[in-house]
Amino acid sequence: MTADAFPPVALQPGQLRRIHHLALNVKDMTASRQFYGGLLGLRELTGDEVDDTLKALVAAGKVANFLLPDGLILDLFYAPELDPPDPDPERTFTRAYHLAFDIPADQFDQALAVLRHHQIAIAHGPVRRPTGRGVYFYDPDGFMVEIRCDPD
Repeated sequence: MTADAFPPVALQPGQLRRIHHLALNVKDMTASRQFYGGLLGLRELTGDEVDDTLKALVAAGKVANFLLPDGLILDLFYAPELDPPDPDPERTFTRAYHLAFDIPADQFDQALAVLRHHQIAIAHGPVRRPTGRGVYFYDPDGFMVEIRCDPD
């Protein structure tokens, strides 16, 4: 019998190394870039710092990427039709798109096996990009989560 015949039931503590990036949908890209870059002083990624898979979207003004002090990447995705569910800012809602966890490349397939074992519906992927591999799925409340790894 192969190891694949008995897939792992869960990821072990420590396998997910860190949050890799947070992607937010924003209604006004100019205002959001000014807020995160100008007001909060985050450094916007430009040129070769931008992931190859996002360069066309950045050039078109549909995505902006900022580097946070701890190395986390904040991705802003332009969503002009976005309105909050309630105009009162005191009422909680989210515009976050997904949360991405980083995992070592040699453990990505194991993480995928865990998701499949638990019959977690895959929203997108697994995908292979120049920046590595990723798989997108939903948490119990419908919030998108990604597990991704650097290239092998």
